[in-house]
Amino acid sequence: MSIPRIIEGGKYSDERGNLFFNNNFDASEIKRIYFIENKDIDFIRGWTGHQIEQRWFSAVQGSFIIRLLKIDNWDNPNKEVEILEFELKSQQLNVLHIPKGFATAVQAKDDGSKLMVMADYSLGEVKDEYRFEINYFEKLK
Repeated sequence: MSIPRIIEGGKYSDERGNLFFNNNFDASEIKRIYFIENKDIDFIRGWTGHQIEQRWFSAVQGSFIIRLLKIDNWDNPNKEVEILEFELKSQQLNVLHIPKGFATAVQAKDDGSKLMVMADYSLGEVKDEYRFEINYFEKLK
């Protein structure tokens, strides 16, 4: 099973400005791209999980805290599962890979933050969206 991981990007600066890049990210599996902008920095969008689909996240404006957890049972998940936490900032073109089998909770850290989301299935190609109440998992504070 794959584990979530950051694919590190980089930044080059000279007298012309900045160039953000991620030469280690293979986008060949991507079929769909969309953006998330939370209503404010207190709102946590989640928990949304995918049993089949993968996601890749990258902050294109501002920064985000991304919380992930591995779902053990899609009908009745363990409420005390470990929650992993990652931070994505737009000053880097880092990409967070989220393998199938995980649920996410997304929180903007800065007003106006924008998160690019990439998926490996087209919209409607598979029925694979699971939602859990934000307070379902006990370790989320």
